[in-house]
Amino acid sequence: MTTAIDGTSAGEKSLRSNLAGEIDYAAAAATLIEKAKSRMIERVVTNGRIDSAKLEAEQHAAHGFAWLATYVEALRQMADYAARMSSEGRLGELEHQLTELAAAEYLAQIAGGIAMSQGEVVRLADLGLGERDREEFLDEPVRRLMAKSTDVELRAHVAGLIREQQAAATCADAGLDETYEAMRDEMRRFTEAEVAPHAHEWHLANDYIPIDVIDKMSELGVFGLTIPENFGGLGLGKESMCVVSEELSRGYIGVGSLGTRSEIAAELILTGGTDRQKDHWLPKIASGEVLPTAVFTEPNTGSDLASLKTRAVLDGEVYKVTGQKTWITHPVRADLMTMLVRTNPGESGYKGLSMLLGEKSRGSDSDPFPDSGITGGEIEVLGYRGMKEYEISFDGFEVSADNLLGGEERQGFKQLMQTFEAARIQTAARAVGVAQSAFDLALRYATDRVQFGKPIVSFPRVANKIVMMAVETHVARQLTYFAAREKDQGHRCDLQAGMAKLLAARVAWASADNALQIHGGNGFALEYPVSRLLCDARILNIFEGAAEIQAQVIARRLLAA
Repeated sequence: MTTAIDGTSAGEKSLRSNLAGEIDYAAAAATLIEKAKSRMIERVVTNGRIDSAKLEAEQHAAHGFAWLATYVEALRQMADYAARMSSEGRLGELEHQLTELAAAEYLAQIAGGIAMSQGEVVRLADLGLGERDREEFLDEPVRRLMAKSTDVELRAHVAGLIREQQAAATCADAGLDETYEAMRDEMRRFTEAEVAPHAHEWHLANDYIPIDVIDKMSELGVFGLTIPENFGGLGLGKESMCVVSEELSRGYIGVGSLGTRSEIAAELILTGGTDRQKDHWLPKIASGEVLPTAVFTEPNTGSDLASLKTRAVLDGEVYKVTGQKTWITHPVRADLMTMLVRTNPGESGYKGLSMLLGEKSRGSDSDPFPDSGITGGEIEVLGYRGMKEYEISFDGFEVSADNLLGGEERQGFKQLMQTFEAARIQTAARAVGVAQSAFDLALRYATDRVQFGKPIVSFPRVANKIVMMAVETHVARQLTYFAAREKDQGHRCDLQAGMAKLLAARVAWASADNALQIHGGNGFALEYPVSRLLCDARILNIFEGAAEIQAQVIARRLLAA
């Protein structure tokens, strides 16, 4: 920490002036989004209700509005992080500079254009905001802060600070309390010893993550983090899940994603299961004795869950399941399938859907599905390996009627919706882990690689990439932790979870892409782990709600409020 003559850090001095109102960047951005909201309502709301046809016609603007709202929330969380860290005496020079650069960069993008993807930019004019609105937003304090986004000397200074902190766990202090910081350290030690040295080998061979690694994760409590103690779990909050998922995904996204299977199943059973189902399944999931998998998606449906066709017909004491499911992760070695099926074929849409807890035997590559009534084939994928993806066909597969989740039909969609907040927060945490891993590899390579007589990190464009990777990973992490804390406090947080997932997925992809670019031709060689990261990062914009679906959900929520 750089300290001034009076004993306060330079970061704290600047922060105090910002908090005093000199540059209240979060408030300035919030005022802008209120204007954008009113303009969007004029375009898509009729008689007080969102007109779906109009919303679809205005999709670019609506999704851009969602991105603007996400940026505003990110700015707010950066300001809150800085205030909290300052009050605790933890706002070091690097933390301050990363936070201020984040604010400067995001304000500049709001003013000039936000990249929804590499080929789609939303500008204020797309949202119905004119030059006068833009000028009112860009008052003198905001312009002064924005100018830092192009300050060459500042970026060089931050690059130097990053190099000084190269061995630090997350570059900047993440703002966790002592318990969660200790948990991060434990998971990092496990990952560095058991995962990172082997991850690329598993990826290249398309091998399963070894069972002994899964057993060690069980011993660490990974599968029971958020399961209540009376069911054998640790009884911790979703913030703990973020810390663990991030560190495990930093080593290998497949390992980080193993916990997602248990998280989704446990959340379904906790929120929708009968007492008997909770008593039977939750201790087994928490201990790792039972490995679950989610069986929701079908061919040609994607995010359109209302169109699901797989049916389950009650025949005496069992449901007989018939239909096809796809993109099922880790099904061969799973013991339990959470299955979204149509028990009431006469009811279209969401109303006829139910959730079953389908028990199955563990399989192997030679005999993936030994049970009667279930067959499947592997879907070969670019990345996100270690668990394997399958398309599965059911033909009279039997599930005990006692395993109807909650003991009541037609509740499946509602039960699934209750898990989306936690699932998207966990996905955002995985994305942060991938982004951090890309940063780690890029910084290490740029420091070691010598060209033209000096390390390539000495060249501004390489250093600038690394700086922005650090900045955006810092932002995505804080937005993700915020969503988790909202969930832990019992607040509705589908909006915050969606924003965290939307931003973190883009950050992970950008970081992996930049890390590969820093590696140059070596990054394109399969032998270098950064090639794996590029493949792994790409899926994050697709699963648990594609970026477009995520933006649609955010826009509808905000415009309907």
